[in-house]
Formats: sequence, structure tokens, C-alpha cells
Amino acid sequence: MSKYLKPEDAEGWLCARCNLPLVMKPAKIEYLGNAFPVDVPMCPSCGQVFIPEKLALGKMAEVEQALEDK
Repeated sequence: MSKYLKPEDAEGWLCARCNLPLVMKPAKIEYLGNAFPVDVPMCPSCGQVFIPEKLALGKMAEVEQALEDK
């Protein structure tokens, strides 16, 4: 689904609520009425999503700018 993150990007992270290791799972990210499927580190129990800095400042920032420029 996503080519921006690798499974190892979830390694070493724990859910603050459940104290379980995060795993890569698909999530739907929405911005300005547009939805994008992305594999992100997520808690297998509660579904809390972690957005790594390289995704937030990289591809997500590019998409945000492109949508705002429309």
C-alpha cells in the first residue's frame, strides 16, 4: 500500500496506552476532504497511529501543499 515507510519503521515503538509494540497496518489519512491509504505504525490493540517524522515532514507535507494550492 505505502512505499514511504518500511516495517522496521515500527520497530522499537510502544503504544503509550497499551504498552504493546506497534505494527505496520493500513490506515486512511484524510486532509481537506481527501483520503489516502498509507501503511503506518499502529497499536494492534487500540488502533492508535504513530506518524513518523519522515512521513509527516516528507510526503504528507508535499500532499498538504499540493491540496492547498488547488
